[in-house]
Amino acid sequence: MELTVNSGIWGAMFGVPCIVADNFLKLATGGQIKVLLYLLRSSGKTVTEHDIALNTGVTEQEAAEAVLFWQQANVLTSTEINAESLAPVAPLLQMPQQSAAMSTPPVRGSVPAPEPRRVQLQPSEIASMMRDSKDISELFRISESTLGTLNHSMQNTLIQLYEYFGMKKEVIITLLTYCAQIEKTDCRYIERVGADWSDKGIDTLSEAQKEVQRLTRSHDYTVKIMKLFEMERRPTTKQAEFIDKWEKDGFSADLVVYAYEKAYENTGKLSFPYIDKVLTSWRDSGLKSVKEVKNAESDYKSKKKPDKSGGVPSDIDKYNVVIDKF
Repeated sequence: MELTVNSGIWGAMFGVPCIVADNFLKLATGGQIKVLLYLLRSSGKTVTEHDIALNTGVTEQEAAEAVLFWQQANVLTSTEINAESLAPVAPLLQMPQQSAAMSTPPVRGSVPAPEPRRVQLQPSEIASMMRDSKDISELFRISESTLGTLNHSMQNTLIQLYEYFGMKKEVIITLLTYCAQIEKTDCRYIERVGADWSDKGIDTLSEAQKEVQRLTRSHDYTVKIMKLFEMERRPTTKQAEFIDKWEKDGFSADLVVYAYEKAYENTGKLSFPYIDKVLTSWRDSGLKSVKEVKNAESDYKSKKKPDKSGGVPSDIDKYNVVIDKF
């Protein structure tokens, strides 16, 4: 199909650097391209993040990130961005040659350090890696089908997982698919999960799939407990540890809720340590379901008889002691 540009609109024009069309049409997001065009058109004027957002349809946060992207690409000169204003758009610079001093990523497959440094590659470096590595190019393409258009931060995250954690392409895709399913696709969360998998030596597709199954069970269990406890906020770190322990110990959600009811009767509040002690006492007594617990309670009440003084027998059932004396 042939396309002809309408020359009637060429009365006023502004330039776009060739390197943008040559290197960044695929690498940059649509929002980043829109921000650049607006800034080029506004050259010489003072504009704010609000102005950019209003005229391009992106958010103010996306506007700030887009400006940073083009500064790092050396399409715009680096100027400080603050909450109040953006400096006037500076003259455009030619893309510099790749520096010989550029940091070289560690050899793929090497064991990552306990706290590997966060990757902060320039857009030109990422573009170069995409050209030179079929795996990275394909990783980006498949990731876009899972996460949508990749911003600069996410591109760096994928490089972090592949180059510095030494994760295989199919393992990374499995990780991203899981994160998308639980709607937690921010870069920091993906990197934390990736670091955990790397520490655990998860290096094959089958191992990754097994880990996803485990994480999915744990996530679903946590969500169910939150709903049953009517928790409006996500569990704290300590609360999450208790929930994870209950899931690993095989306590059903119904049993956990019944323990919660016992805890509330005695304390008047949601107490995770108390619930945990109740569940532990039931497990140690061989009680594995709500029905078994209720039967044990019923048996205890039917056998309980007052002593001659009218009080509770001195040989009170161990179960009742555990439940009522926390």
